[in-house]
Amino acid sequence: MHSVVGAEQPAEDSPSKGARRVPPAADRSRSAPAANRTAPSAQEIAVWRAFLRAHAQLIRTLEAELAQAADLPIASYDVLVQLAEAPDHRLRMTDLADRVLLSRSGLTRMIDRLERDALVCREPVPDDARGMYAVLTRAGVDRLRSASYVHLPGISAHFVLRFNRRELDRLGQLLGRLAD
Repeated sequence: MHSVVGAEQPAEDSPSKGARRVPPAADRSRSAPAANRTAPSAQEIAVWRAFLRAHAQLIRTLEAELAQAADLPIASYDVLVQLAEAPDHRLRMTDLADRVLLSRSGLTRMIDRLERDALVCREPVPDDARGMYAVLTRAGVDRLRSASYVHLPGISAHFVLRFNRRELDRLGQLLGRLAD
């Protein structure tokens, strides 16, 4: 029996009887049935864990910097960025939820907090009686600008500067494959 973490996986060049190995990335189909995949190898699990640790560490560090300097959670910063980059600084709530990867109810609670702080406001969608826009306010623009003086250098220091240009380009390609 294979362990959950894949430590007992057979070596790649000696697949277990009847097990089918996942083909190289270029040959993978997004719709491949789960039954056609095997558990990741120990090395693959190690890479996965390194990715999770790096992500968690980066987010904790950036979150702490934002909280200390701007009293703004990183998720709120992300909402403000998405609105700042949108036409007229507004997005439908459903579109905003998709962009920030929050549930609709999670986004509603976050927008409630940002609205209490006067960083966003809600406006009805004219042609949809149930639709609402989240709109970045002037105070939201100012808060985002202020927070960006901490957050953007943090991204550079804790992420960008750890790679050379070639590595960063390659990492962007690899991560882009996951984000598609």
